[in-house]
Amino acid sequence: MNRYTLFSIVLIPLFTSCDAPQNSSTVVSVDTVTIARHIVELSSDAYLGRKPFTEGETKTVSYLTEQMKSIGLAPGNGESYLQEVPLVSITSTSDPTMSIKGSEGELILKNGKDYVVYTERGEETTYLDNSEFVFAGYGVVAPEYGWNDYEGLDVEGKTVIVMVNDPGFEKGDPNFFKGETMTYYGRWTYKYEEAARQGAAGVLIIHETVPAGYPWIVVQGSWSGSKLQLAKSSGYKCAVQGWITRDAAIKIFKMSSTDFTNYKKKALDDFQPVPLGVSTSLTLQNEVRLDVSQNVVGMLRGSESPEDVIIYSAHWDHLGVGEPINGDSIFNGAHDNASGTAMLLALAESMIKVPKPKRSIVFLAVTAEEEGLLGSAHYAANPIFDPKNSVANINIDGIGAYGAMKDFTLVGYGQSELDDLAAKIAETQGRYVYPDPDPGKGYFFRSDHFNFAKIGIPAMFGSGTYEAVDGGVERVKEENQEYLKNRYHRPGDEFDKATWKFGGMLQDGDLMMKLGIELANSEKWPKWKEGSEFKAIREN
Repeated sequence: MNRYTLFSIVLIPLFTSCDAPQNSSTVVSVDTVTIARHIVELSSDAYLGRKPFTEGETKTVSYLTEQMKSIGLAPGNGESYLQEVPLVSITSTSDPTMSIKGSEGELILKNGKDYVVYTERGEETTYLDNSEFVFAGYGVVAPEYGWNDYEGLDVEGKTVIVMVNDPGFEKGDPNFFKGETMTYYGRWTYKYEEAARQGAAGVLIIHETVPAGYPWIVVQGSWSGSKLQLAKSSGYKCAVQGWITRDAAIKIFKMSSTDFTNYKKKALDDFQPVPLGVSTSLTLQNEVRLDVSQNVVGMLRGSESPEDVIIYSAHWDHLGVGEPINGDSIFNGAHDNASGTAMLLALAESMIKVPKPKRSIVFLAVTAEEEGLLGSAHYAANPIFDPKNSVANINIDGIGAYGAMKDFTLVGYGQSELDDLAAKIAETQGRYVYPDPDPGKGYFFRSDHFNFAKIGIPAMFGSGTYEAVDGGVERVKEENQEYLKNRYHRPGDEFDKATWKFGGMLQDGDLMMKLGIELANSEKWPKWKEGSEFKAIREN
């Protein structure tokens, strides 16, 4: 047996609706050989880490387009398989050091080691000019929680320093924000946006590994080099934005005769912004380039209600070529997200073999997820298919390679009725649905399903990632910790035929396939649940 094929093809009966069984002669399966073949191809060095605006993008888009054609998918954007995504690339070169001056003297921080900064302004030079540092707690303005870290604060020309995550995570009270479950207020993107809305010149997030969900080395890799943003993004942007280490924050607070730990605690109760009495000047030289990246989209057109669509999505991009780590400079992104892109193609290849669905099924490979979910954000702002006719989004990002799994873990569990539909299918596989065990890391806001949710489309993001048949919870936990420590967003994220096990991928693929066809052959519209922040968007 081919070593990639660890499980034989399984035939699973489908349902025409959420309640009634379909003709049992209709069967479908996902092929692990196909999944493995695409992962090996897309994560090879030939694709140079699949970064937008590079030769890696050209090869990736060509490969995905040809695969969709050969599978037999129709073009998903009129007569084209492509949706243009205009982006601006900004490569910022910072001063090698940041000099922070105050009454107690001068502190020198080193670029990369102590801080990472860049800009989203499309200008050749951006800078901070004797900009005063102000500690703004978590940098959150949340009226529904009665919370405003900027109340009474004028930050024009100043640089705000803010905590990572949101107040609920640190306090751990389930009745405070959402407790350990991160809200959107905890995302770094929100903190930059809010600081800009407040008129700050700069914004720096204090990195701490546990509330951030990743170590400092990930910040160094992800926020260095060229950064992309949507070319049509508007509004004020801070001149300088980025991260500082916890150790750097402690030193800055000490310079101002304050204690970081003490003010971190105060940020949770009756917080008042704190001018730190220190300031900095810093210059960024920026190389700005406008270009167009591509979303790739194919579809199975429905037989009865083709205007209604179920959208499968996966991001094809990764981080490209960067600074060498252990002699390797290509960030291959085998797990993140060659695995999800491979699953997208494997699903299409299998689903085209079943009887034509009543509703249309769309397969959307989006660009620039690693740059801030930009490809899906562009789609959300310029949808090919009317969001009101979009039944659901099933997003695929980083499929587990632990082997057969007992669970199907749902990120953002409790948001929509898709959870319940997935749970019924998981039960037929002998699996259980498990809520995200790390809700404080905000994974619901960290992949492309979030942008579909933001325009009201019920979105699901799940995979078997909690309890393996072989080795249980502890083995998965150990392997995941090793991945986050050594390979996540690093050149070490490579395909390893000796250790990758495809049983869980087979289960996940069959679940996602059954769910999609179930929705495509029914008249059901999954709804957002009470308490979801996206419910009102769908219903208005």
